[in-house]
Amino acid sequence: MTESWATFGADLHLDLSAGRGLRAGLVDALREAARSGRLAPGTRLPSSRSFAADLGIARNTVAEAYAELVAEGWLTARQGSGTRVAERARPRRPAGAARVRRPERRRPSYNLLPGTPDLGGFPRAAWLTAARRALTDAPNDAFGYAADARGRVELREALAGYLARARGVYADPERIVLCAGFVHAVTLLAGVLRARRVREVAVEGYSLDLHRELLTGAGLRTRPLPVDASGARTPDLSAESGAVLLTPAHQFPTGAALTPARRAAAVDWARTTGGLILEDDYDGEFRYDRQSVGALQGLDPDRVVYLGTASKSLAPGLRMGWMVVPPGLLDEVVAAKGRIDWTSSALDQLTLAEFIRSGAYDRHVRGMRLRYRRRRDELVAAVSGRVAVSGIAAGLHAVLDLPAGTQASVLRAAAWQDLALETLSRYTHPEAGLPPREALVVGYGTPSTSAWSPTLAALLSALP
Repeated sequence: MTESWATFGADLHLDLSAGRGLRAGLVDALREAARSGRLAPGTRLPSSRSFAADLGIARNTVAEAYAELVAEGWLTARQGSGTRVAERARPRRPAGAARVRRPERRRPSYNLLPGTPDLGGFPRAAWLTAARRALTDAPNDAFGYAADARGRVELREALAGYLARARGVYADPERIVLCAGFVHAVTLLAGVLRARRVREVAVEGYSLDLHRELLTGAGLRTRPLPVDASGARTPDLSAESGAVLLTPAHQFPTGAALTPARRAAAVDWARTTGGLILEDDYDGEFRYDRQSVGALQGLDPDRVVYLGTASKSLAPGLRMGWMVVPPGLLDEVVAAKGRIDWTSSALDQLTLAEFIRSGAYDRHVRGMRLRYRRRRDELVAAVSGRVAVSGIAAGLHAVLDLPAGTQASVLRAAAWQDLALETLSRYTHPEAGLPPREALVVGYGTPSTSAWSPTLAALLSALP
């Protein structure tokens, strides 16, 4: 059978322009590739016929070059095994080319940092089933360049139905824009706000510094809103702010829910001033003591940008998020994202669409809701009488209020246990002027199922 360069052996790129003649140039190039390690030991080379066709030279030239390198010990040739790079010592690094050692992030023995779900709970089997169905049914254009920057219509339609049913969101598929998570969404929105000549965005006094930095990085000032047991004090919103970033269902990190009066105040502010509300519904599906409160977006879809992701419900590694954008903002957001959807694989989008349509997403969320509820109940029962737990029964974290003057000793004890903890003060806006509060933000959703009990024990050992 005639061998083809396109189907047999490894593709090789060799520079034969050394000027020593074809055979000598080929010998030098192959020898240097083997010496430097660019051709790894054991690599099978193309047959002399296919390699000659690839290089556009005579077959005898390649055969002679191979024979010379076999004689030198750089190559081996055995019947039935072809010509291969000989097993030799690892190539030495050039002098001065010291190996670059990148510092590795050490994992603590016990981890209660907030913001991450139980990654071991990812529904691998159900996701694989959805992926197979999605791949089988995928239209041919799913394998091409995406023409719609909003993302695959199949996922936008599936999300529209789910968000309307589960979160009370008015979600027309035409107004949904898919993105690579919350950070990507805020980055796009910050650029749009800046282009609209917005100068200031209100944020919650307790909030993630990363989100504030995304806004300030776009040239926007951030004005902190006080936060109390009723959530952000939205009646304090200023006309100077062109937008406000809120976590209404479950304030991060204090755990408060925005009361109806304050929800109404936020919407009234937006209507009166023309401002926008950016609603971060990061864990709205996980409420344990009652049905989840619907999204704020349902009160005024024309003034609220709804932001959701799969990071807490499934896994942050999916890099899957979505925005439900008011009509008057849609063209600007799509333009900011670009003319094509480059953020998420089309097959991943189709898989999530199938996962939602089949009911697997609902089943997974219900299962994880039970898991996290049990953990929160165990946490509350374990610390009862020692520290106070504040915030609603929801989400993947809880706030533990410590006795005055004990936070430093708790952190020292946690370090001795190799337990990763975060304090509430870590999330305080530098201009918020909030009173000092000694408290821990405990991410009970972070440990795996097997690690939960020993992690909880480590926490109890560190508490006063």
